[in-house]
This record gives sequence, C-alpha cells and structure tokens, in this order.
Amino acid sequence: MANLPQKATHQQTRAFNQQLVLRAIYYHSVISRAEVARLTGLTRTSVSELVADLLRVGLVEEVGRGPSTGGKAPILLNVPARGRHVIGLDLGESVFNGAVVDLRGNILHSLSLPLDGRDGPAAAELVLEMIGGLLAANGSSPTLGIGIGAPGLIDTRTGTVHSAVNLNWTDLRLGDLVKGRFGLPVVVANDSHAAAVAELTFGPSPRPANLVVVRVGRGIGAGIILNGRLFQGDGSGAGEIGHMVLGGGQEICHCGRVGCLETVASMPAMVKAARRSNSSITDGRALVAGMHAGDPAVRRVVAHAGEQLGLAIATMISALNIHRVLLIGPPVELGEEWLEAIRNRAHGSVLPQLARDTRIEFGAAADDVVMIGAAALLMTHELGLSLGR
Repeated sequence: MANLPQKATHQQTRAFNQQLVLRAIYYHSVISRAEVARLTGLTRTSVSELVADLLRVGLVEEVGRGPSTGGKAPILLNVPARGRHVIGLDLGESVFNGAVVDLRGNILHSLSLPLDGRDGPAAAELVLEMIGGLLAANGSSPTLGIGIGAPGLIDTRTGTVHSAVNLNWTDLRLGDLVKGRFGLPVVVANDSHAAAVAELTFGPSPRPANLVVVRVGRGIGAGIILNGRLFQGDGSGAGEIGHMVLGGGQEICHCGRVGCLETVASMPAMVKAARRSNSSITDGRALVAGMHAGDPAVRRVVAHAGEQLGLAIATMISALNIHRVLLIGPPVELGEEWLEAIRNRAHGSVLPQLARDTRIEFGAAADDVVMIGAAALLMTHELGLSLGR
C-alpha cells in the first residue's frame, strides 16, 4: 500500500514559514515587517515572531526606518551579505579552485591547489585540504556549509560522484566524506549544473524561469533550469551532451567511445585539430589569437566545432522548447564567429517557430562561476532561498 502524505508538524510548518519570510527579505533589499506579511500571506504577529528568530541568529538585520504612511515609521529589514559565509569549490581537471562566498555571491577569500597528477584517494584528500584552508581563512565568521561542483556524473541527493573519469573517482561518496571531516552541511553537484545555478541566481535581471547554460572547456556539459529549479534528470545526468555521438568526429574519447562531441567541439579538441595545420597552435590562447588574426585553418576548425555544438543544442531546443541558451567557458573568447556557427546550425536544425523564439548568447559568468553556483546551491538547500526570483 502506498504511503499516504502526512500532515506537517508544527515545527515543519514554522520552518517553512521562516523560509518564506527569509526569501521575501532577501529579494527585496530593504523591506518592512508589514510588507513581508503582505507578500507571504502570514499574519503580522507570525511575521514578527519569525523575524525575531532570524534577528537572533544573524540572518536578518534592522537597517533604519522607512517613510511613514501616517503612523509610526516602519523599521526596515535586510539580509546582511555576510550573515553567513559559504565554501564553494570547483574541482577542475588540473586545478582545484575554492572560495569563501557571502550570501550575495561575493568572493571574500580564494584558494587554488594544482592536482599535479593526483587522482583517486589522493585527489579526494586534496579536496579536504582545500576546505580546511578556506575554513582557516574564514576564521570565526559563521559558515553555512560547503558547496562542491565537480566533473562527471553526480547524484546530488546523496553527494555521490558516480563517475569522474579524469579524477579516477567511481561511486565516491564525496558528500559524506566532507561532512564527516568538517561537520557542516554539504551539497555536491555536476560543475555544469552549478554553473547554470550561478547564472540564474546571480546573473543579470530579468532572470528567466527556464534556461540552458552550456559550458565548454576541457569537456562540454549543460545545466538545465526548468521552472526556476535545477533539472538533473532521473539519474542526475541531465545535460551530459559532451558524450553525444553526432557523426562529426573519429577521435577516441576519454570515456572510451569514438566521436563524442567533446572530441570535436571542446577547447582541447579544437586546439588539436588546428595544430595539424598550424604547429604554433599549442593551447587555447594560441587558438584564440589565431582566430582573431583570421587564420583560415583555425577559422575552419572553429566553425566545424561550432556547427557540431549547435547540433547538440538543437536537440535540447527541440526537446525542451527553452527560449534562452547561454554559452560560457574559455571558447567565448573566440568571439562572434564561433557564436554564429552555433546559432546557424542550431536554428537551422529545429522547427522554424522554435528557432524564431530561441536566443543563443554568451553568458555573463566568469571563471568563478562553478564555485559561486555550488555556493548558491548550498544556500538553496539550507536556507530555502529560491534560484532566481
């Protein structure tokens, strides 16, 4: 017999209402208790009690008085950016980057540690070393928890990295490992998913309810936001477009298959292809320089890579009918010609009505996007703050 839903306890109801109040204050810079009551539908008495709790733990502060509407001027409330700090990590394939982030996505301290060939347990130990260093830098400031963005197939519900090939991690319960060492709440997510959360949470307004963020670097992945929530799929693998085989390449991928999108459209793949015609193209910077210099060989490689990526994006447009697609990662420095190749192939591969309504653009996110996104996910889990508004 299926389990029937249970009536919420008083404690659960109070926790839910407290999150409602905190969200209302967080997204309205400064606001009065009366306005919070109006926005949430709670009584003024309930709001006053819940605000008192939030004031006591430092998640809300009083910031002066607002204009009077005839009676006593209302006291205004705000969520202080430094009311809590969050540790955000980006576990890249050659360097681990981490930061202490405040509640508004500002980086207060940062740390980078090279992998130097480490993988398996040694790489996991480096994660713990980085977190220890960031917590030390944060000193006595209150830490809300730890958000981790990592490559590979990750079950965010359990904090398990099922597969991260380059780090040689298989079914690593990273969340439990970190929580056991530091005793703080932990969220682990795929790095492209974390990047999408950063774009939605801290990107420019207005923030769309539905969004696809495609991150291109050493690998290729997409983060998908549906109805303001991160969509991870039944097995947490939504957006793993880098291992689609589209018929555009013959190279062996690190996953063991031949012709994956990453072997054609990732930054290393473009560098490798361009180097066959121009031996001076040895890294991403040289590829970008060659592109801006108008090197014909580089332009051909970049155009082909863009077309293949555009085809992969077309599958998501057709399946999801999402109107906003953002591109982030080092290849954005290749400029408009790369973007146009992606757009033309994507728009030319879907129903014309879908193409007409879909915008494919560069995202606003910088190099710290995964760290900030991982921190934002932790904030969402622990404080109930909505992604976007």
